[in-house]
Amino acid sequence: MKKITRFFWFCSGAHIGTLKKYPIEHNKYVGIGATIFFTALFASLSGGYAMYFVFNGSPFAVGFAILFGMIWGLAIFNMDRYIVSSINKEGTTNQQILQASPRILLAIMIGIVISRPLELKIFDKEIRQKLKTAYLKGQHRKIDTLQKTYNQKYGMELTKNNDLKKEKDSLERDINRTRYQLNQEVFGDKTNQTSGIVGYGTYAKQKQAVLAEKETRLKSVTDNLGQMDNYLSQRKDFEGLSGTRMFNPHELDSLSNIAGFSDRNWALGQLTYNENGTRDLDTYLAISFIGYLFILFECLPVFVKLMSPKGPYDVAIGKVSEANLYYAEKDKDRDIQVTDKVFDHNLDVDTERQKKIITAQSEYDFERHTYD
Repeated sequence: MKKITRFFWFCSGAHIGTLKKYPIEHNKYVGIGATIFFTALFASLSGGYAMYFVFNGSPFAVGFAILFGMIWGLAIFNMDRYIVSSINKEGTTNQQILQASPRILLAIMIGIVISRPLELKIFDKEIRQKLKTAYLKGQHRKIDTLQKTYNQKYGMELTKNNDLKKEKDSLERDINRTRYQLNQEVFGDKTNQTSGIVGYGTYAKQKQAVLAEKETRLKSVTDNLGQMDNYLSQRKDFEGLSGTRMFNPHELDSLSNIAGFSDRNWALGQLTYNENGTRDLDTYLAISFIGYLFILFECLPVFVKLMSPKGPYDVAIGKVSEANLYYAEKDKDRDIQVTDKVFDHNLDVDTERQKKIITAQSEYDFERHTYD
């Protein structure tokens, strides 16, 4: 238990040696440290989850996610620890709020950053469904665009192909009707189109000639239609229309599984809107409140430090800080005095050395002059 308490004291950024002297402050800083620790833990999970989708599909995705999650969690932990420990309780309430305002803004930004990936995980099922719908609509628009381009580029060929089909259908109906009338003529069925004479007579031969002519034309039209169909089929392959089809359920599942962070973030934003473009208030509030919760959780250590009354630990830290400042000033004075005395000593030594050199040189010059 003592180890856990000391760990949370460390997380709160408190001076443990001073905090030990004031048991009444122990629980407060355990709570602040625990809040900072769990905020960093959520940040680690959030960053790892986001990085997992960045490298989704790679065999090293899990390793990268764990590594980045640990680094991101430690960064948030260090930042929160600094934010809380740097708030000074010595000033007035307004001064403390003014001092903490940049830190609160920073905490809000951190809360927004760490909440988004966790929101993506919470609404994962809805996001997948939204992505599937978006992929289907996108594929449908792609096919429509290809079809429109194909119809514009090969409008004449398509018109000719339709005319050939109509002519083929018309010829087939005429041939069937003519063949029926020929049978009536041969068997002597009396109608307004036949003579009623049994046998293969003049009228039957005429109808046979008309039938042969139509069958010849039908064969020619059928051949032309086949060539046109082959040409248009090749053009469809060339334009990419034949190979483009709607996604099946298995393909949609695969696409939604490998969707990146950007696509999922877009889908999460689209969840707050209905199909007609109006705001889906229920989903919007759910996503917003989750974000607000993480922002509040990130700002909570700062708020706890601001709302807590000035305690003996804060007074002691202030006095220790004043003592350290005083010691630093005295230490500076000591260094200045030592530097001055050392400089003066060096100056005296250098002066004596120069005097000896000058004296020796003068004696040498005097003896030389006397000798000369």
